[in-house]
Amino acid sequence: MTNQPTALLEARGITKSFPGVRALEGVSLQVGPGEVHALLGENGAGKSTLLKILSGAQSPDAGEIRLNGTSLDVAQTPLERQQAGIVTIYQEFNLLPEMSVAENMFVGREPVRFGWVDWSSLYGQASRILDNLGLQIDPRAAVRTLTVGEQQMVEIARAMTFAAKLIIMDEPTAALSVREVDTLHRIVRELRGRGVSIVYVTHRLNEVSVLCDRFTVLRDGRWVAEGRVCDHSTEDLVRLMVGRNVELLRHRRHKAPSDEALRVEGISSQPRARTRAAVLTDICMNVRSGEILGLAGLMGAGRTDFARILFGAEHCSAGALWLQKDRVEIPRSPAEAIHRGITLLPEHRKRDGCFLEQSIRQNMTLPSLANLTRWRWFVSDRREMHFVERYRKSLGIAMASDLTPIGHLSGGNQQKVLLARCLALAPKVLILDEPTRGIDIGAKSEVHELIRQTADAGVALVVISSELLELLAISDRIAVFREGHLVAEVDGESATEQQVMSLMAVGTAA
Repeated sequence: MTNQPTALLEARGITKSFPGVRALEGVSLQVGPGEVHALLGENGAGKSTLLKILSGAQSPDAGEIRLNGTSLDVAQTPLERQQAGIVTIYQEFNLLPEMSVAENMFVGREPVRFGWVDWSSLYGQASRILDNLGLQIDPRAAVRTLTVGEQQMVEIARAMTFAAKLIIMDEPTAALSVREVDTLHRIVRELRGRGVSIVYVTHRLNEVSVLCDRFTVLRDGRWVAEGRVCDHSTEDLVRLMVGRNVELLRHRRHKAPSDEALRVEGISSQPRARTRAAVLTDICMNVRSGEILGLAGLMGAGRTDFARILFGAEHCSAGALWLQKDRVEIPRSPAEAIHRGITLLPEHRKRDGCFLEQSIRQNMTLPSLANLTRWRWFVSDRREMHFVERYRKSLGIAMASDLTPIGHLSGGNQQKVLLARCLALAPKVLILDEPTRGIDIGAKSEVHELIRQTADAGVALVVISSELLELLAISDRIAVFREGHLVAEVDGESATEQQVMSLMAVGTAA
């Protein structure tokens, strides 16, 4: 039997219930010193609830948490947990965009001299921490000027100002480019070498095999398994997570695409002031009804900006658009795009898609209310309920009630609600920007099948994904963006990961 390391963190018998839902039931977690520990499970498995309990954001109904052998008060606040050495970095950053990097790192704990903030000491301390992490970030820079990856690094640097013993990372690479992921992995390994422990939550199982030492799997709010990563294959981990075999393989499409649904020529853009949009130059492409067109490219290559132009959410300086062979004006607003049959699932669901304080029902039905009325002016509760129930079943949305605020759902279930909202509009062209971001591997397989079914129903789909294997699995064609240009189109069935990656990086195929 393998000797287990002396635990830095022990969570025993953690139980938590919400009205109508048992989120956790007797869950245990052990993390050793200087260990990267993967916490795995499908959406709704209880990972987020456990993280909130460990961070002090919620109190358990039962159970005990011990840090370095000392029992922690379950009523501690997040600040008290941070001071004890447990720091959480959430998937949605908690940074103040208009303040500097240094101010964000020490917010509420700024060094003081004679009753005033000691700015010299503040910037000096921040600079030393950033240098120790090997980060080339100016501590005086405003956070809003940083890339997503740099903001992630600022979150880690802030954790180090608390002398963290344990850092909890919730989907830390979900929005990072390949280069930024490499930087994050380097920093995680360096922290492990210094004796800092990491609880690492991810749906990207390739990360688990290259980065993590041990793992714990939750399913339906219960502990399922734990062990050493090196003793288990990726297929083993998937089976433990979902309780069945799941494969993300290429599927030959049996129904050929038909007539052209959308064509663009010469799409160009010059971003307005204070935006981080890419400059697009002379984009020409088409997509046919029943076809899945994948858009590949590194972060900042212009894929999302192109999608937002088609949806009327971004300014276009030049270009022409045809819908089903009829030339039309490029949409000037999302409402105009929806009216013409173009719908977008946005990249950032919380920023651009969800009304977090509103109910699941309101979020799902909002654009379709005209079809759910009674006597033309009054929304029918019965029709709304049937509408929500239909998509709850077809997409497998886990919710206690459709009146629950959408902000209470896991990220994957929020994404499914937004997918339902898009599909209900019966679009001619459906643009999906990172449709499976934050969704577990079991649900990802279901979403891929839903995408194929939507295409088989005659809808033209444009899918943007940072995961090349996902694009290769579902796309009929793949268009590759690089630095605002469309550099190539390749056949989805014959394309290889190496070929597409080479086009993304240097503009030519290896």
